[in-house]
Amino acid sequence: MNRRNRILIGVLVVQLIVAAFVFLPQTLSSQPEVEALLPGLDVDRVTALTITSGEGESLTLAKKDGAWVVASAGDYPVVEGDVPALLEKMVAIQTNRLVTETPGSHKRLGVASDDYQRLLEIEADDGSTYRFYIGTSPSFGVAHVRLEDKDEVYLAPELSAQDAGTRATDWVDTTYVDLPREEVTTFTLQNEQGTFEFAKEGEVWIMAGLAEDEILDDNAVQTLLGRATRMTLLRPLGTGEETAYGLDEPKAVVILEIADETHILRIGAQDPEDNSYVVAWSGSPFYVRVSEFSVQDLVEKAREDLLQQPTPTPAPEATPSG
Repeated sequence: MNRRNRILIGVLVVQLIVAAFVFLPQTLSSQPEVEALLPGLDVDRVTALTITSGEGESLTLAKKDGAWVVASAGDYPVVEGDVPALLEKMVAIQTNRLVTETPGSHKRLGVASDDYQRLLEIEADDGSTYRFYIGTSPSFGVAHVRLEDKDEVYLAPELSAQDAGTRATDWVDTTYVDLPREEVTTFTLQNEQGTFEFAKEGEVWIMAGLAEDEILDDNAVQTLLGRATRMTLLRPLGTGEETAYGLDEPKAVVILEIADETHILRIGAQDPEDNSYVVAWSGSPFYVRVSEFSVQDLVEKAREDLLQQPTPTPAPEATPSG
């Protein structure tokens, strides 16, 4: 290598070093600073959360006396920890995964103001509010998100529209009645077919008023007990009784004795749209609706349904004529 080439290479190295010092800091400083998408949001200070689906179904959760409830369903208690878990996911979203700044992409990503998967409206105890869209999921455990009045769409990890359910059953313990069936000692069923009284003698159930030739069907009794001691709600209705619930003239009443406790179930009006029934249980201050299947036996069983049916006597075989 001659002297001239060595000089040129030296000059080039110096230029690269100068460029690194001059341009690199400027390039780094020009990068937007990564920050929280919801700056200032403190999970512990959130007091209400309204979730609306793209189909218009809406639900409001609120914090009352330190516990979360479904405010739009008569303050039915939410499973502990579920609302804070969703809020923590939102607080953790940062602006380092920008997808687009183009408003024309909002519909395609499910975060447009008139076409979204979920709209979340968050209220804090200082009066501040946030409106936040959750859109489509390009892959498992990731969702497109956007703040209202902002064009930027980001990817949020560990979040999807399914995390923000719009039905009460997405947030509450759906078990309404849960009693130990094996500890029931007596129970009474009253419905339009009559009144049926049962008592347990040892491991055998008997029914009052049986004739000598009648035998109680134990399977039928166990089915009634199963229906009466465990019920799952379809939706909570609140703590105030309404005339429309039909509990002044219930379709069925069940009275269960367990140790020294008496539990009473009243089954009220049926909804013609989904065939569900209103139920009131003495162990809860809430009225709920349950599925038709859950209470149909209690509402419809008649006395003959509780008895073993005699086996038909086979017809005698015809004697061949001679």
